[in-house]
Amino acid sequence: MKKSSFPAVLSTAILLYLFWLLITGQIVSIFRGDFSVQVLIAGVIVSLLVAVFSARFFIHEKAFYLWNPMRLINLLLYALIIFPIELVKANVDVAIRALKPSLPVNPGIVKVPVDVKSEYAQSMVANSITLTPGTITMDITEEDGQTNYYIHWIDVATQDPKEAGDAIKGTLEKWTRRIWE
Repeated sequence: MKKSSFPAVLSTAILLYLFWLLITGQIVSIFRGDFSVQVLIAGVIVSLLVAVFSARFFIHEKAFYLWNPMRLINLLLYALIIFPIELVKANVDVAIRALKPSLPVNPGIVKVPVDVKSEYAQSMVANSITLTPGTITMDITEEDGQTNYYIHWIDVATQDPKEAGDAIKGTLEKWTRRIWE
């Protein structure tokens, strides 16, 4: 089993502490000036303890890779703007199909090539596709150096891998590449 390095533990602890601040509402309290010192200290202790045991599962290579300001900005843009737009588009499409049964539904499995190399990026794209209604990433394979997803699609408009990939992935892959590569 891989051991955690100190930078990996520290990076994970910082991320966990930020989540702690969000979940407990302490960020708002800090700005208002009525925060609880005990809650802040408890957050540090819990974040460090959890990071010691979990950093080896989250950090594979460079511990502070994601802390680059441009990567963080791209991550925030992705999480707050890009993915929600793709999510709304997929929801509208599925809702229209559900409310108008005369529209064709042609479910099937398509093979889609993926051009991101990082495991983090591949996971983020696959999970984003699965979170959008009408698609489920079923498998990730590598064949002849090319990574492919096998995706169950609610309405297979084309069997061409490139065209299907463009329709399913939209801008998700491009933005994920900005974050992880």
